[in-house]
Amino acid sequence: MKASQAASQVTSIDSRDLDLETHLTDDHHQAVKLWLRLLSCTNKIENAVRRRLRESFDTSLARFDLMAQLERCPEGLKMNELSQRMMVTGSNVTGLTDQLESKGLVVRETAAGDRRTFLVRLTPSGRKLFSAMAREHETWVIELLGGLGTIEKDRIYRLLGSLKEHVSLVERAPKVGRRS
Repeated sequence: MKASQAASQVTSIDSRDLDLETHLTDDHHQAVKLWLRLLSCTNKIENAVRRRLRESFDTSLARFDLMAQLERCPEGLKMNELSQRMMVTGSNVTGLTDQLESKGLVVRETAAGDRRTFLVRLTPSGRKLFSAMAREHETWVIELLGGLGTIEKDRIYRLLGSLKEHVSLVERAPKVGRRS
């Protein structure tokens, strides 16, 4: 292979690799580069999980997330609790619940003492399907993060914990001198 051919192969970018970091330069602040790297990694992993859920289970990440919330609370959750936990609107939870209920994966019951409130629970078949999806999901995440060793993963986990704590502190601090 000629040197010019090798150079063109190295510099050609597969469109699947274009992401939030693609146009960064050395002039960008290190914090901006890090933020975009975090977003790029998150997007790539999330997109892979979305695709695999769709291909393997004909479901969406949003439905998987709703079922995960219900799996953690076998007694069921109120619709507004699901909305808060998933950080989505009530109408989104209603739509997802309708879809899962039509497939027999969840049941919606009137809450005791309040006929206006619904409690959502996984059905036995919903619990069985979620268990299978969760096992696969764990395998996928392990595979996707497999390029890092245990020590690297531990270190990144600790560093991201520190970052999370710092961001929480900054967000709770008085907004003196900050633009809103």
